[in-house]
Amino acid sequence: MLFQIKSYLKFLWNSKNEHAVHSPFVFNLLTKCFYDRKTKPEYATLRAYRKSFLQNKNTIEVTDFGAGSRVFKSNTRQISKIAKTAGISPKRAELLFRITAYFKPDTILEIGTSLGLATSALALGAPKAKVTTLEGCFATALAARNGLQQFNCNNVESIVTEFESYLNNYQLSTTNYQLVYFDGNHSKKATLDYFDFLLPTITNDTVWIFDDIHWSPEMEEAWGIIKNHPRVKVTIDTFQWGFVFFRREQEKEHFIIRA
Repeated sequence: MLFQIKSYLKFLWNSKNEHAVHSPFVFNLLTKCFYDRKTKPEYATLRAYRKSFLQNKNTIEVTDFGAGSRVFKSNTRQISKIAKTAGISPKRAELLFRITAYFKPDTILEIGTSLGLATSALALGAPKAKVTTLEGCFATALAARNGLQQFNCNNVESIVTEFESYLNNYQLSTTNYQLVYFDGNHSKKATLDYFDFLLPTITNDTVWIFDDIHWSPEMEEAWGIIKNHPRVKVTIDTFQWGFVFFRREQEKEHFIIRA
């Protein structure tokens, strides 16, 4: 916790808003998407989706393949508490919806479904896209599937699998995921492995979003390595998320943005 506080204070000191951005691509992203304050009809669906889980007092047995939980001491967890503590925040869900609607991807990959709070934002943001979401825990994935079906997120394919096994064995070179949301194993090795596995799938317009880039010292190290990769051109650090773009026409730049 102390590490994250220090990281956040450093972020606040260095962060800027759209007025300090000279890249037209990033400026437009901030002004037309990040800072779009207009209410969207889909926000009500996102709130209702979240509420359905916050009111669910059933318990499930969670299999955790990631870096573990800082909140839960047991693998037997109440669904309402998972939704309250482990899922994407309401504000972030709305931002993820706007980002997806802004870039209009045809194919989306999410690594780490949990209860589908972020999945629903991806699905609603691009209703014509195919959304593939990966979850390691069967019980959690089943709860998410039920929720997504209830709210008619019918463009989602939910796959229960260990992430590395799936990415290592799947013919990724035949699928160019235009948007990838990384919210799985928050460790340096796993994050960099996912990066390497998916690199063959990128196009010039690919958007990658890494969750919890300041979660730990090793996640910050992973983010630093990703920023410096020669194929990465533009990165945006919003503290919670790290955005990665591979646009060949862009100069290599890194932005620290309050979102």
